[in-house]
Amino acid sequence: MQQQISVITLGITDLARSRRFYAEGFGWTPIFENEAIIFYQMNGFVLGTFSKPALEQDMGRTGLSVPGAFSLAHNVPAQDDVIAVMKQLVKAGGHVIREADAPPHGGFRGYVADPDDHAWEIAWNPAWAIDEQGMVTFGL
Repeated sequence: MQQQISVITLGITDLARSRRFYAEGFGWTPIFENEAIIFYQMNGFVLGTFSKPALEQDMGRTGLSVPGAFSLAHNVPAQDDVIAVMKQLVKAGGHVIREADAPPHGGFRGYVADPDDHAWEIAWNPAWAIDEQGMVTFGL
């Protein structure tokens, strides 16, 4: 089986508030939206923000908790970009979970939560190459 992720879907409580965070904070343009979901075309996959009740109905599950025990990461090309992106995300409705600092394993990172408390690591790692299309290559 091919090693890939096609779609990551986040359950959210307020679609308009979430759209503001992702469109104004990250600068991402929706490729599709309706009253229940917004899709963003990413580099090789799609990010969906799905209203929690509609996601529960689609999955056939109730009582989904928001957020889950995970974080998403947005890598940036330069160390100074970490704080700049974090400030932009806060301005668009997010909140800082962890101020930017240098972790023991190297690089520079901080965490911002979206309006539904999904954690986003904003990270710079000098060993991870980011190509012109924004694709990240793991490196040590």
